[in-house]
Amino acid sequence: MNANIEKRQLGNSGLEVSAIGFGCMGLNFSYGPAPDKKEMIALLHKAVDLGVTFFDTAEVYGPLTNEELVGEALSSIRDKVVIATKFGFEIDPNGGPQWLGLNSRPEHIRKAVEGSLKRLKTDVIDLLYQHRVDPNVPIEDVAGTVKDLIAEGKVKHFGLSEASVLNIRKAHAVQPVTALQSEYSLWWREPEAEILPLLEELGIGFVPYSPLGKGFLTGKINENTTFDKNDFRNTTPRLSPENRKANQAVVDLLSQFAKGKNATPAQIALAWLLAEKPWIVPIPGTTKNSRLEENMGAVAINLSASELQEIKTAAEKIEVQGNRYSEGAQKLINR
Repeated sequence: MNANIEKRQLGNSGLEVSAIGFGCMGLNFSYGPAPDKKEMIALLHKAVDLGVTFFDTAEVYGPLTNEELVGEALSSIRDKVVIATKFGFEIDPNGGPQWLGLNSRPEHIRKAVEGSLKRLKTDVIDLLYQHRVDPNVPIEDVAGTVKDLIAEGKVKHFGLSEASVLNIRKAHAVQPVTALQSEYSLWWREPEAEILPLLEELGIGFVPYSPLGKGFLTGKINENTTFDKNDFRNTTPRLSPENRKANQAVVDLLSQFAKGKNATPAQIALAWLLAEKPWIVPIPGTTKNSRLEENMGAVAINLSASELQEIKTAAEKIEVQGNRYSEGAQKLINR
């Protein structure tokens, strides 16, 4: 295990994780046909060897099967890793691939946690997120239920995902929030306006998902790229062929900086996030060893304050085209 990789604390919580985590969703869900399970387990072991200690999954990924894969891969080294998972969706009891809406009722949270503990082959969840805010359940009730689960020893830390400033404050007053997980990258910077100042004020860590723009910021996707018919990126307006063509300017900017640093666009995108705040821990996902090694290489890239400013100034001149989610998925955000 590479013990030399930088570690970071998520806010004031004392939860220490590798500076870059691993987003597990794509290991068998959302990006087309699932890769070979044995290969994905080997990839997770490789991540641990490279120093990754922070792994992110969710009940709804699969549904259920992503947690099973992560549990199988990490159970033998459970004491060396931090596992985060999420509740908040109603899963089809007949095993269908679709979720049936939001559900964060206290009894449902408890049921979800029992299922996650089994699938993850563990007796405690290190970080438990509410996946999306449920408008039908007061956030105080959600936080209170997780507080009880922490007292019972089934959960260690509480997190929120894509929550609004108001709901973060309300939840944090009941049970301190360790981390907020929301989308943040060079081409989605909305959190900078209100979310980042709030997290700094309250001592909450930030875990950006899609830090590489669902793959676009790697520079390996262009207007001519064809996604698998089951790849969710087909429904992402920002990744339509015409918007990919318009948004190429963001990748060109990253590529320009990458040349000067002997790095890749993906590494600059991740290094930019790491340089923003010491309590930011991005969780890029991949199914390839080479990409994993590339992502972890970003930890060694230092961007000076002037370089950070230069990237920001250049990025602000680019008007990114397209919403980041389809209309239906967009409705579940920032409640």
